[in-house]
Amino acid sequence: MLRALLYQPATQAATPGGAELLEAWRQNPDARLWLDLSDQEPQAERRLLVDGFGLHPLAVADAQRSRHPPKFEAFDGHAFILLKGLGPDASSFEFETIQISIFVGERFLVTRHSGPSPSIDRLWQDTLQDPGLIATGPDALALRLSRISVDRYLQRLLTLEPRLEHLEEDIVENPRDEILAELMGYKTTLRKFRRVFAYHVQLFQELLDNRPAQIRPARVHEINDVFEHQERAGSLATLYFETASDLIDGYISLASHRLNNIVKVLTIVTAIFVPLSFLAGVYGMNFEYMPELKSHDAYFVLLSVMGGLAAVLLLVFRRMRWL
Repeated sequence: MLRALLYQPATQAATPGGAELLEAWRQNPDARLWLDLSDQEPQAERRLLVDGFGLHPLAVADAQRSRHPPKFEAFDGHAFILLKGLGPDASSFEFETIQISIFVGERFLVTRHSGPSPSIDRLWQDTLQDPGLIATGPDALALRLSRISVDRYLQRLLTLEPRLEHLEEDIVENPRDEILAELMGYKTTLRKFRRVFAYHVQLFQELLDNRPAQIRPARVHEINDVFEHQERAGSLATLYFETASDLIDGYISLASHRLNNIVKVLTIVTAIFVPLSFLAGVYGMNFEYMPELKSHDAYFVLLSVMGGLAAVLLLVFRRMRWL
């Protein structure tokens, strides 16, 4: 997919189109262009970016990689920002990241994404409806895209909080193995979130400290805004990661407690029946000269002794608060 958006200051209109808008942009030094790329043939894409826009070949190579950590780098004539964007929304909490490469020049913005990007699609539609967004400059569009991207992360994170609260209640009321498996899945996903946000926080901190010429001084507050939202997202991911870890530990502790109670009951039953089994074993031996063997009341006396012994043991266990 190759699409372009050309802004003409004279008409104050944004014209959508394709590669045919590149020549019109070159001929008008006041025009501004947003070029969005996805699923292009690598060599043709490389020629377009390097020869058509003068982008640095190493930056283009990084943008075309299937996996690369987020980064910021300034070159002569353009700045390069590589983000981990959030893929299409899913019903589950699991998420897919895509590479979002942003090249910011004085008169152009080039974005490249490795898969469908709802963040770019949303900004594209907003810009079509309000051409003033591209009129403010490519740097403003790039930062707006970064803000939309982190907001989608935040929205995804905030959906997890009520689910964790519900699972906490379920652990106490209706514990089951499915809860533990779900929490383990959340913990794995949140670990990935934390890694992404750590990269992004570092990226925008560097952007604040070493602002390139292509991003005007007036944008410092917008950079700081994106930086703060990335920090907040990272903090939330850490909070939920720790919450999921605590719930897992709590589930295991409750399971151990229930197991201990079961073992305690079995131990009490065993402790009661061991002496009774001993007595039954002794008097079950078939020796002829057993003293009580011919006693008329021996059977009832033995049952009474066994019953009394069981009652005494139950009383002792209750006094010890084992029951």
